[in-house]
Amino acid sequence: MVALQKIDLSRILFALGMCGLGVVTAFYGDFALQWQPIPKTLPGYHVLAYVSAALLTAGGIALVTKVHVRAALMLACYLCVFWLPPQLLSVVPAYTSIASWLGFCEVLGVTCGAVIIWAGPARAKVQRTARVLFGLCCIVYGISHFAYPGFTADMIPHWLPQRLALAYVTGAAHVVAGLAIACRVLPRLAALLEAVMMSLFVVLLHLPSLWASPPPAWAPTLRVEITALFWATSLAASAWVVARSLPRRS
Repeated sequence: MVALQKIDLSRILFALGMCGLGVVTAFYGDFALQWQPIPKTLPGYHVLAYVSAALLTAGGIALVTKVHVRAALMLACYLCVFWLPPQLLSVVPAYTSIASWLGFCEVLGVTCGAVIIWAGPARAKVQRTARVLFGLCCIVYGISHFAYPGFTADMIPHWLPQRLALAYVTGAAHVVAGLAIACRVLPRLAALLEAVMMSLFVVLLHLPSLWASPPPAWAPTLRVEITALFWATSLAASAWVVARSLPRRS
């Protein structure tokens, strides 16, 4: 029982997301599509893609070992070099586009998860900063639901009623949770609810897309479906990491 209590499920989920992305990158010999928009004109493009796959897979595996702190630091640095810059470059020419900010904030949110795992209680200020940034990212996630309600509603399974209303409700939930985390108003509860909601996205939306026929419009190929699944897993894991890093009486 004591051993079970010591298991960090948020870290295991984060590791699963990273390893999954690494395996997909290695299988296709390419970066993670729009989630990692590396220009194909970059010298050594495919070599860098395999290096990226190796770092993701090795870092994910190491996250569930005794060297998880170093692995988290490596993954945070890797995300800052291989993922954030291309997303930032896509924001600069389209800074008024919520879609471009959404891509950047999704990567930033996962980076915050890696930073929090690395920082631990010993680097409280770093953790607090990462949590604030994660909260701000959640606000952007929510705004995107209001900016693109039709697209968001189409991603929701057809068997759920009032999909457009759900798009707005989940958008509002993102915004409220993000504000609460960033402003430290019941942040642990907010992070837990955000983590539950993101996990439900994985279970109800991304997993069923793997066997949907015909495939959903937002994920027309198996590669997009699998990449989106592991990316959504990483986002949900980051929310769980944030929640776990907060004290129960915060």
